[in-house]
Amino acid sequence: MSQQGSDAQPMGLAQRIWRSAVREPLFPRDRRARLRLVMDNLILHIHPSQVTVRSLQFTYTWGLGGLSALLAMLLAVTGVMLLFVYTPTPESAYNDIVAMRTDIWFGQLVRNLHHWAGNAMILVVALHMLRVFFTGAFRPPREFNWLLGLALLLLTVGANFTGYLLPWDQLAFWAVTVATSLIGYIPLIGDWLGNLLLGGAEVGAATLRNFYALHIAVIPATMMVIMAYHFWRVRKDGGLTIPRGADEPPVKKAERTTTIPNLVLMELTVALVAIAALLLWAMVVPAPLEGIADPDHAPNPAKAAWYFLGLQELLLHFHPVVAALVIPTLALGALALLPYLDADMDSVGIWFRSRRGRWLALLSVAVGLVLTPTLVLLDEYWINLPAWLPSLPTLVSNGIVPLAASLLGLIAYYTLLRRVGKATACEAKQAIFVLLLTGFVVLTVVGIFFRGEGMALTAPWL
Repeated sequence: MSQQGSDAQPMGLAQRIWRSAVREPLFPRDRRARLRLVMDNLILHIHPSQVTVRSLQFTYTWGLGGLSALLAMLLAVTGVMLLFVYTPTPESAYNDIVAMRTDIWFGQLVRNLHHWAGNAMILVVALHMLRVFFTGAFRPPREFNWLLGLALLLLTVGANFTGYLLPWDQLAFWAVTVATSLIGYIPLIGDWLGNLLLGGAEVGAATLRNFYALHIAVIPATMMVIMAYHFWRVRKDGGLTIPRGADEPPVKKAERTTTIPNLVLMELTVALVAIAALLLWAMVVPAPLEGIADPDHAPNPAKAAWYFLGLQELLLHFHPVVAALVIPTLALGALALLPYLDADMDSVGIWFRSRRGRWLALLSVAVGLVLTPTLVLLDEYWINLPAWLPSLPTLVSNGIVPLAASLLGLIAYYTLLRRVGKATACEAKQAIFVLLLTGFVVLTVVGIFFRGEGMALTAPWL
């Protein structure tokens, strides 16, 4: 007979339930010890038991990965709260949002938190991806986790986009109308895909139901699965990469410390500061809400959500097929293939690859800040390729020709960096990435602040 059957006291029902849940050989009698046991198991499910001391440097990760997870949890909590007072129909949606502002205790605060947390999550996830890229943390064996992070970024944008329509005001209605119009430019399946998403030929009641289902069920469930796998892969791939200086060789044996309390206390501090900052912002800045949606009266200008304004700006300079399909496909394809391309230098853990890589990145920022506005102004007031090439279809004259010219310019810049700047292939690719990123940010800023009536260039201070 076992020792438990002969000497041990019989366990009560609560103890048996506890043992079946935590599977610990000893059942702590102290309440605090039991709580600590559960929390330790939960934390050590997500984190390894030990981490390297150097990876705890806040200026290496900036806590962006954990902050992304925190915002996802905050969005889930506030989203569930909003479900109780929202009905996804054109007749009720707008009135429900108004009621949150006037009739429901803390309704406006909860909506503000949900809205700004969603916008913040796009920025934080994007910054997290940039941190991974600029420190080389996407290199093997972490290349597949880079793809998971890219998928999570797209899902985060999708979650914000589907939630954008739910207030059913003029701002949301026409922003979604502009953004979904891009789907029609996809060859062969564009119209079918647009009708499937919208539930018809235009934004209406069916669109609101479809976006509601995607926003509260399909996208969150998908994100939960991928996030769980993403965290698991971080552990299986050896945890965080180890930061090192530009001239420092790879660290073969780094000093380690326990996750609890060292990493956990840092994460708790960042979480509390982030929640306090977001709560303060939500109390001061209300989520936008305009008049009820009116399909018969479009605002001037009709703009997409801010995270799509870079693409909307491209539509003003390229043929819609190139701007809405070719360029995003090329960009996403390049990002997906990035970790699988051969690297010519070991730069994992080094910010911007090397000292020279940092200077070349700064050079690319400067070039992008000057070149992008210059090209926008030239295209707005002087360049007119369809008029200069009247014999060619607009897809060629205003699409393929400027795209080919842009690609040739990038190739020339890459060659210049390699030959004159003595850059390695890895450093030159990073410089190209920084140049394109800077250009896209500038286009987004132009779309937000410098486009007025008729999407004409205007000065926001006039």
